[in-house]
Amino acid sequence: MMRTLHIGLRVTNLERSLAFYKAIGYGVVGSVPDTPIGHLTMLKLPDDEFVTVELVHDAKPVERGTDVSHLVVKVESMADTLDALASHGIEPVDPGQESEDGLETTFVADPDGRRIELVQWPPGHADGMTAADWPEERGESDG
Repeated sequence: MMRTLHIGLRVTNLERSLAFYKAIGYGVVGSVPDTPIGHLTMLKLPDDEFVTVELVHDAKPVERGTDVSHLVVKVESMADTLDALASHGIEPVDPGQESEDGLETTFVADPDGRRIELVQWPPGHADGMTAADWPEERGESDG
């Protein structure tokens, strides 16, 4: 069986980045201080079974490229999440959107400028995206 394990993100300032990701809701699972690529800190959200984000700090500035568009985090309540983030000085970088069916999205940016999309699914939606989100493409899956 294959599955995506996690994404590794280089960060300029580990403490500032940890404060940001903790404000979103991530918790530290563990860290490995001395590796050939830097200090590694493993994070996961409370309902995740496994690590999903690895912060990589090597004391060098991060140069933003175009290789990562954004990360996506599911939230239970957009309003509660935005209030909690505001209490940490984190504000949206766009006004957000809400669809007729109740889907809400907005973006915040981490200390290195990476966009994090917050998503509140409409009532009854699965915890993630599935083929049901694209009914016209059913049956065309590779898996």
